[in-house]
Amino acid sequence: MATIFIDNAPYQVQDGQNLLSACLSLGFNIPYFCWHPAMHAVGACRMCAVKQFRDENDARGSIVMSCMTPAADGTRISIDDNDVREFRAGVIEFLMLNHPHDCPVCDEGGECHLQDMTVMSGHVYRRYRFKKRTYLNQNLGPFINHEMNRCIQCYRCVRFYRDYAGGRDFNVFGIHDRIYFGRCSDGTLENEFSGNLVEVCPTGVFTDKTLRKHYTRKWDMQTAPSICPHCGLGCNIIVGERYGSVRRILNRYNHEVNGYFLCDRGRFGYEFVNGDCRVRQPLVRHTSKSLDVSSLEPIEKKEVLQYLAKMMTSSERVIGLGSPRATLEANFSLRSLVGPENFYVGMSEPELKMVLQIIEILSNGPAYSPSLRDVEQCDAVLILGEDVTNIAPRLALSLRQSVRQKPMEIAERLKIPRWADAAVRQAVQSERGPLFILSPMATKLDDIATKTLLAPPDDIARLGFQIAHEINPEAQPVLDLSENLRELAVSIAAALKQASLPLVVSGTSCGSVPVINAAANVAWALCTQGKKTGLCYTVPECNSLGLGLMGGLNIRDCFEKIMTGSAGTLIILENDLYRRAEAQTIEAVLQKCKNVVVIDHILSRTAREADVVLPSGTFTETTGSLVNSEGRCQRQFRVIPPTGEVQEGHHWLLDIMTSIGRSDVNQISSLESVGELMAKEFPIFKPLVEIAPRADFREFGQKIPRQPHRYSGRTAMLADISVHEPKPPDDPESPLSFSMEGYQGIPPAPLIQRFWTPGWNSCQAVNKFQSEIDGPLVGGDPGRRLIGLLNGNELVFFSEIPQTYEPRDGEWLVVSISNIFGSEELSSLAPAISERVPEPYVGLNPEDANSLGKKDGEKLLLSINGISKSLPVRVITSLQPGIIALPIGLSGLEGIALPAWGKVLENRNG
Repeated sequence: MATIFIDNAPYQVQDGQNLLSACLSLGFNIPYFCWHPAMHAVGACRMCAVKQFRDENDARGSIVMSCMTPAADGTRISIDDNDVREFRAGVIEFLMLNHPHDCPVCDEGGECHLQDMTVMSGHVYRRYRFKKRTYLNQNLGPFINHEMNRCIQCYRCVRFYRDYAGGRDFNVFGIHDRIYFGRCSDGTLENEFSGNLVEVCPTGVFTDKTLRKHYTRKWDMQTAPSICPHCGLGCNIIVGERYGSVRRILNRYNHEVNGYFLCDRGRFGYEFVNGDCRVRQPLVRHTSKSLDVSSLEPIEKKEVLQYLAKMMTSSERVIGLGSPRATLEANFSLRSLVGPENFYVGMSEPELKMVLQIIEILSNGPAYSPSLRDVEQCDAVLILGEDVTNIAPRLALSLRQSVRQKPMEIAERLKIPRWADAAVRQAVQSERGPLFILSPMATKLDDIATKTLLAPPDDIARLGFQIAHEINPEAQPVLDLSENLRELAVSIAAALKQASLPLVVSGTSCGSVPVINAAANVAWALCTQGKKTGLCYTVPECNSLGLGLMGGLNIRDCFEKIMTGSAGTLIILENDLYRRAEAQTIEAVLQKCKNVVVIDHILSRTAREADVVLPSGTFTETTGSLVNSEGRCQRQFRVIPPTGEVQEGHHWLLDIMTSIGRSDVNQISSLESVGELMAKEFPIFKPLVEIAPRADFREFGQKIPRQPHRYSGRTAMLADISVHEPKPPDDPESPLSFSMEGYQGIPPAPLIQRFWTPGWNSCQAVNKFQSEIDGPLVGGDPGRRLIGLLNGNELVFFSEIPQTYEPRDGEWLVVSISNIFGSEELSSLAPAISERVPEPYVGLNPEDANSLGKKDGEKLLLSINGISKSLPVRVITSLQPGIIALPIGLSGLEGIALPAWGKVLENRNG
């Protein structure tokens, strides 16, 4: 700890900080623009000036930039000295010379950091009366709106996009006295994290184009804390709502998970909530005798429950199929309805096998499951089989920071503090820490990799097993490995052994249990060498790990029971079965099953073929718990009050239990009772009741309001119905209220519904919610880890090593390829995301394309496990000969289990 003096008062601060971070951590207000807690200081804007004194006898002092000055022991500064206040006011006036007077019509108005800092610095009158410098704006794609005239040249955007996120199609251009931030020409920003420019920019240069379509002022949005549903990482988000529709997604800071940033899929994939794909009322299949056709027709809630009660009481056996995108509470309620012996895990058979293996490894192995924050601190990384950017994008952003850890030793030798970002990058230059990527094809992280190997899944697993053996000879060796691969294994093992915090990354996208086991062997071998080793697995969906921990029967057994007539009614919870198995299999199952009931919020292909469809709430209309790939259980809260007959999946299941007269219905009558019952049956879920305050939690007798205190138009919104202001909707299952009345202070971290404090209207207000700058939230970050903690169980290495890949005559090994935009089910339904979704294709190596006489865009007919697909060819140079890549998840390519062997059925252009 160091002692610094601020306006003659002593304060204790952490060592190694700059003065700006230290003062903000202490609660002082210092204006700034170019500094960012994740990107640190470059001293570009000159806004954070303070006066520094040599000692207590120095009455004159000198003006310094607080972001570029260390908070050394004994430092004496003044924030409110008249000279420094005048200096800051002069800087802001200079920055405002060319800034347009368009705050009332600016998308950023009301939560603009420039507005806040202008007021904070005391600049309230414009003296400049001449022409302003103006620019032409660019079309940057469906996500970002560009208004260059508002730029104050803080350089935050280009520092984030290029230095932090690794983008290359955005830059700063300058000529004479003009600077321009954008692309060399109009075009969609290619980086997967471009949406963060919306929050990184302190003005209105970059704004959310999806919000612009249904614009609402920030103080008129109802907001609530939630969890991103579009991958397994569990990024924390803030959902904004107005008039019953979702308007935008903002990042919700969680020190251990996503920090300050989101991926574009998580930020812009929300619009499916407002789309035509939604189920808004119960539907029952009606058959026309005259036309001999059937269709789904609307029905009242009371009638559909009576219909279901009759159906279930007359059915021989009712079975339930859970979902990895539904909450723990909804899945457990379905399990309670049908019984544990009739509850099936709604994942494909291979996917479930991999998820259960990951749970076993993380629960019983010596390696720990790292948070995204932990990943950023690791100094050597091995990736086995994952295209991380397309599978778990936010993890890729953390990995980009991890390769900076080892080169930091250069800056430390030169005594350059880490927060001096420009000096650190100048010292480090292009040096990077060890990052090894073994994958079936090129990935977006290859540009920062030390070494890459392109190989089929089994060969990736084999090299992983050999790396583990090179680290610890007790691990099973691969005897028939080529000399080149053996040497590569030796070099990778050496780099990992030299690291202080090594990390191994793998997951399910390769479709290979041996790859998962090989990753565990490498991590465990490092643990035996005394290394604290991270083992990070990716999983496909937001609650894949939670559903795996709950357990259940295999989906194939479910299908067999239906096909043999052992089950009469199937209840499907928030799941499209066509994404879980081949279409022919699902069609046969749905035709054979007497009654199919779907509880879902989108009219999926499965829902369209059901007998009954019940409209469940999306993540914006649902309160519940999810377990991310780290093993962290987190709570999401609904932001939209119940409307019409849409209700949470848990509530539909509760209503069904009530309608059939179940005596145990009171045991799951609320979310808290479900959590308590779940904790009794599954001890691993005991922390579930502690991850967020209970529904009866109050601050000074008040709930936490979802609406800000400036919320307007509550009467006018419903004036077409009544001139009287209606009573706000009740929410008995959470301590949040659908109102602007309530506790206006800082709530507990899991309940933070927005970052705002007086004088800080922008997202920069997060500083006031942290225990220290860039540290945990006050009271601790949301969520509790269930698995993945260090344990001392006896170590037994995996020893089943697959055979090496051997090409087959007339056949190709088909592997899956993922797309950040298109492979995930829900985000693909959002209009902005759909513009970035590629058309289905088949990837070929150039040699294979030539041998088949195919060029880019020409059709190829491919057969896999009896399934034939005619797709245009895309030549992928990074594919090995004899391997075909198929983008699973794109339209028409769901439910295909890969890797698998396939055949080309025709060789003519389509």
